[in-house]
This record gives sequence, C-alpha cells and structure tokens, in this order.
Amino acid sequence: MLRRKPTRLELKLDDTEEFECVKKQLEIRKKQSDEVDVVGVAMFSNMVGASGGTGDGKTREQMINERRSYKPHPKPNTLPSLFGNLQF
Repeated sequence: MLRRKPTRLELKLDDTEEFECVKKQLEIRKKQSDEVDVVGVAMFSNMVGASGGTGDGKTREQMINERRSYKPHPKPNTLPSLFGNLQF
C-alpha cells in the first residue's frame, strides 16, 4: 500500500475574515443568552421573594412542571410493571 503525503491546506484572507465574523456572531449570541439568563434568575428570585419563598411547599421542579403544563405520572413499582409479563 502506498502512503501519500499529507494534504496541505492554505488559508486565504477571505477564510480568516469569515472565521472572525462567525466568531464575533457567536460571542454576541453568548452574551445575549447570558444576559437573558441573568434577567431570568433575577425575575425568579423576585418571584420567590414576593411569594415568601416556597410558601405552599412546592419544589422548584414542581413549579417548573406546573408552568410547562407537565404532569408527571409516577410508574408503579410492582414486579409485572418492572419486568413485563414473563411467561415460560
């Protein structure tokens, strides 16, 4: 089997400019998402402060599930539900 020489890639000025442009866009998006996260945390802490913490005893997970209209149904821990119907 013949071994060929490694391929040499040369960057052009357009390539580096495009890379810098994409890099700046990603940084801008990251800053915006960080700002949104900070605002979201501040709003959540205001909600918690206004409601007196977890006044009605709901956990953070339950509050999020309620807001998303998700109602988890726990699975029963019985043998048939864990292993199915095993028939020999």
